[in-house]
This record gives sequence, structure tokens and C-alpha cells, in this order.
Amino acid sequence: MPTQAPSENAKQEENIAFKVPDKGVFVSEYNEQIFRATRMPETVKILDTTLRDGEQTPNVALSIDDKLKIAQALDELGVDIIEAGFPVNSEGEAEAVKRIAAAGLKSEVCGLCRASKLDIDAALTCDVDSIHIFLATSKVHLEKKLKISRGEAVEKAVTAVQYGKDHGLIVEFSCEDGTRTDLEFLNTVHKAIEEAGVDRIDIPDTVGVMTPQAMMQFVSEIKKTTKVPLAVHCHDDFGLSVANSLAGILGGAEEVHCTINGLGERAGNAALEEVVMGLQAFYGIKTRINTRKMAFVSRLVSQLTGIAVQPNKAIVGENAFSHEAGIHVHGVLSESSTYEPMRPEIVGKERVFVVGKHSGVHAVQNKLKEYGLDLTGDQLKEVVARIKKYAESGKKLDDAELLAVAYDEISEEKEPVIRLEEFTVFTGLNFTPTATVVLNIDGDVRRASETGVGPIDASLSAIRTAVSKNIVLKQYRLEAITGGSNALCEVTVKLGDCEDSQLLALGKSVGSDIVTTSVDATVEALNRLWMHKLGANGDKVKRKAY
Repeated sequence: MPTQAPSENAKQEENIAFKVPDKGVFVSEYNEQIFRATRMPETVKILDTTLRDGEQTPNVALSIDDKLKIAQALDELGVDIIEAGFPVNSEGEAEAVKRIAAAGLKSEVCGLCRASKLDIDAALTCDVDSIHIFLATSKVHLEKKLKISRGEAVEKAVTAVQYGKDHGLIVEFSCEDGTRTDLEFLNTVHKAIEEAGVDRIDIPDTVGVMTPQAMMQFVSEIKKTTKVPLAVHCHDDFGLSVANSLAGILGGAEEVHCTINGLGERAGNAALEEVVMGLQAFYGIKTRINTRKMAFVSRLVSQLTGIAVQPNKAIVGENAFSHEAGIHVHGVLSESSTYEPMRPEIVGKERVFVVGKHSGVHAVQNKLKEYGLDLTGDQLKEVVARIKKYAESGKKLDDAELLAVAYDEISEEKEPVIRLEEFTVFTGLNFTPTATVVLNIDGDVRRASETGVGPIDASLSAIRTAVSKNIVLKQYRLEAITGGSNALCEVTVKLGDCEDSQLLALGKSVGSDIVTTSVDATVEALNRLWMHKLGANGDKVKRKAY
């Protein structure tokens, strides 16, 4: 019997949401339907200008070593072109560009230049692969800033391009404020620099004033009269830099200028991570970017520039793959695509379930299972109710506090099994830090002394010796709550068991003495680990040596 062809309705049902199988990205079918007939490039080049335009972010100043670290990270990320800096700007800037150019990177290293022989000579001394020449062409820039005629602007542009090509450089050219330049004059400049041998032409939306529809049309008009590859450089003054960059690609551009985390002057530039994932998810356009390294590079740039990434930042923000609402958590636990358009590992992130006011049983249960706790249904309901009560009073619960609530619910014995009876620590110049602890473990008194690289290390080692060598310190976190030499600090300690990777426990303490507070947090974590080790799930268990 011949196989019946699927009906149109069946085909439509199959395509309600299509998946890019090997990418772990889930998007609407309508993106594909609308752009199916649009001719787009198979690949797009990424020019990253974090080290030039990104460093022009107010209050950002990178050292030469920091610039080199970022350049190496961008190279490993797979960036095609690294705009390393503006060599003529200062000796330090030139030295940074020179060191990046000499670092043996796979990426093309580019230096920014005005349409000036002086600037190009500065770039030549840095031994860059290419230069990015810019010259403003809009009426307001020509008349108010440069105070030159259109004819003089064309002459300066041609002379600069010819000079760069005569010295063996790859040359990219930008008509600064291009999107506010008369299109006829813009095409005149482009034609002149093409004849001079320019390799690439960039179209900058310098003050971010385009809409995506206008940007696509603008680039497509320029594409009609231009033979060399086009790039787009979009700013985020109206929050449209990424949308305009993608629209530029639809209009015929083959290169996008980006920065990590969207850094840049004023409101910043198009964020690399958003542009790359947009190209991949919506249009199936490839780049050389290793997306799994995005989160790492984002954190590195944030640390070195001192500019924090906003929590709700797309792709790499802290909350990008965080879920609190009970309905969302339930959905994601069943199938991640229900509330995630892409899998977090695709961009180097991890999924996080946050416990708070909107959490349900599934979120709390999943979080507790991470620490090996399996509560009964009634116990879970009680824990969820208590969490909501805390959250509604304005309190933000972290894992340590969630575990405290859970252990309190499952434990019939409120008194701690392990109590600190004595604690001393000695440290000083030319003296190895030494700590002594006396612990009462359910009536069994144990004493231990240990040395360490510091007083905290010595103290925690002594506690471990007194209790069990199976205890492993998984995490230690110290945060200052107040300022000054007598500041309050908050210490969080996560302990594990080397015999059972599922055994985890958190302890937290607040105090003015870092060492004492660390010991208190460790003892709290030990009590929870001990309870878990003995299988305290609401049933009385006979205490025994760890």
C-alpha cells in the first residue's frame, strides 16, 4: 500500500516550533518562514572592538597586560578580527597593540586610524594585519566638527586608503555617522575608496538612530553599488544595536562589529554574545565563535574592566538561565525548551533554580536533591510554606538558609550533635599558623591540633582531624557586610564526604572575627553533614562515630 503524503495541516503542526538539533536552540517557526526566501550569507565575520570602542566606556582603563589577556581570550573564542586599539592615541596604547600583534594570534589584528598618515604610520609601527580608517561624512560632522567640504572629505579618504594599501595593509573604511549621511554622498565616498583599493567598507550607526527596518533597507541600497564586503557597526542609544546589526546582515552585510557584554561609549555597542546567538538561532548563519566560551569571556571582561554584567542581560547574565516561578521550574524539569530558548551549556552557562516567593514544590525538591536530601511530601509542603513566609517578609534565601529550614523540618533533635567547646589559634610573623579545637560529638570529646597556610586553613584542618578525614571542603566564601576594620563578615562553608559524592552540607555564620566566624560556619555544616550521613529523614537514628 503506498505511503500517503502528509497533509498541509500535518506539515504545519510539525513546524509549530522547529529545533536546530545539533545547536540546542529552540525558536519559533515563523522566523524561518518569513526569511526562507531571503538570501543571506552562509557565514558572517565578527570584528570585536572591546579593546577599542569597549575601552571607551566611561571609567574603563585597561592595562597592557589586561588587554593582552582579553585579546588572547577573544582569539580562543574565535573572533575573526580584533580591533586592538587606537595606536596614535598614546605610547601605552601603541605598546598594547604591538604586543597583541606579536602574540601569534589566529585572529586578524586591526588598529584604528583617522584618515591621516600620522595615524597609519603609528599603526604600521605596531605591525598590525589591518587598519580601520574612519572619517565623518554626515553634514553635522563635516560642518561643525571637521569644518571641511565634501570634496575635501573624499580626497582625505582616498589618500588614506591608498597610503594604507601602499604599505601592504588590509584596509577597512568607515564613514563615521554613516546612517545620518546623505545616501548619494555616501555612495560617492564608497565608490572613490573602492577605486583606491579598500578591502572592506563599514556602515556605522554611530549614535544608534536607526530602526531595524531602516537599517536593512539602508544597507541593501548601499549593497547595490558596492563590490567589496560590507560591515555594520551599531550603537545602543535606543537599545536597538543588536536588532540593527541583524537587520544589516539581512540587508547584505557580511561582517558585524561587536563588543563583549555590549561595552562601549554612552549606551554601548552591539553585544557579541547576542549577535552571534541571534545569527545562529534565527537565520542559521555560522560564525567562527565557539559559543561555549562566551560566558567565560564575558566574566573575564567584566572582571578586568570593573563593569558588572546586569543580572537580566541576555545570554550571559546571571539570571539568563535562572528559574524561580513554580510553573516554570516544573516545565523546565520536564523539558528544558518549555521555558528556555536554548540550552545553557551552549553558551557556557548552567541552569539555576532559585528558591523564593514564587517557588513551588518542584523547585525546592530539586534544589534539596542537589544536596542529597529527599523529603516526604508533607515535609516539602511545610518547607515551601516557610520559604514563602520568609520571602514575603523581604528576606532573600540562599542555599544555606534553605538547607537550615529543611534540616530543621526533618530533624527530631534540635540540639546540635557536634558542639565546639574550645578553640585557640596562634599566628604571627615567622610563626606557622596553628589551631587547636575541642569538639563534643554526641558526648564523645575530641581534641586536635593542626597547622596551615593561614589561621583559617589551620582551624578547618584541626576540625577535620577531630571529626573525620573523609570530610572535604567543597567551597569557602567570605563576604564583607559592613565597612571598616571592625566590619561584620559572612562566611559560607560547603562540606562534602569523599566516600559519597551525594553528601553535601552548607553552613553559614556572621561575625566580626573572620577566623571564629569561619569555625562557626564549619561546625554548622558539620552538624548538617552528620545528620545526613546518619540518614536523618524524620526517623530516629542511633548516633555513632562518623
